[in-house]
Amino acid sequence: MNRIAAAYLVACAAELDALKPGNVHRHAGGHGMTAADFETSARVSVGFIAQAGARVGARVRGAVTATREAVGQNTNLGIVLLCAPLAAAAERGGLLRENLGAVLHELDAQDARDVYAAIALADPAGLGVVEAGDVRAAPTLSLPTAMAAAAARDSVARQYVTDFADVFEMRLPLAVPAADAAEAVYLAFLTRRPDSHVARKYGLATAEALRGEAERRVGEWAELDAQARRAAMLRWDGELKARRLNPGTCADMTVATLFAACLANKREEWLAALTQQ
Repeated sequence: MNRIAAAYLVACAAELDALKPGNVHRHAGGHGMTAADFETSARVSVGFIAQAGARVGARVRGAVTATREAVGQNTNLGIVLLCAPLAAAAERGGLLRENLGAVLHELDAQDARDVYAAIALADPAGLGVVEAGDVRAAPTLSLPTAMAAAAARDSVARQYVTDFADVFEMRLPLAVPAADAAEAVYLAFLTRRPDSHVARKYGLATAEALRGEAERRVGEWAELDAQARRAAMLRWDGELKARRLNPGTCADMTVATLFAACLANKREEWLAALTQQ
């Protein structure tokens, strides 16, 4: 297994190990999905994400197609849209962030066709780039233009026009286990901006209310010991799922952050895990 593929699997596994209130994780399923669905999705998509020399669009389309065939639903569109450019950038060697800028600049019409087809196949509950053009027809906008049109309301699209600024500027805890780092990253994204997935399904006001609620709860949890904190997080996890609120974009951004960290050699314990794949 090559290094990019191993990094992707490590990032997906660490994110799934994290207790992410409202989202699917190993501690609790939800929203009609289980941890096993995400494990399968990672396994069947990794070959396309890490396909040497492939265009970004081809990686996205292949990964989404394989996932749809394996689990029958959209479990990883956001993850794939974020990780495909990172994987392509990592192939070039040198500085990941600089290479990523070049990859995004070189996106062409075929990339747009493949990404639009992947989005149509995944059939998500609304996505910013979908609103910029009918993904069931030939794209009328370039992929960067479509992402720019959606960037103000969609965190995944915003990465395409900011060279993944939110991913690279996220402060990653280095001295904790990978799952704990993933949890911290997820909560940081959840408190930073309204979640795009929640906003698409229920409106920006609901997403902003959730962000504020997360900020308040994270502050309260800081006063608790580890056992009480975990219990409180699990209670809120159940409450959010009962309310059908799934901060899925925050989870997608978490995977991308962990993946970028692995690729940029920022986590020694994760890199050690890569050698055991």
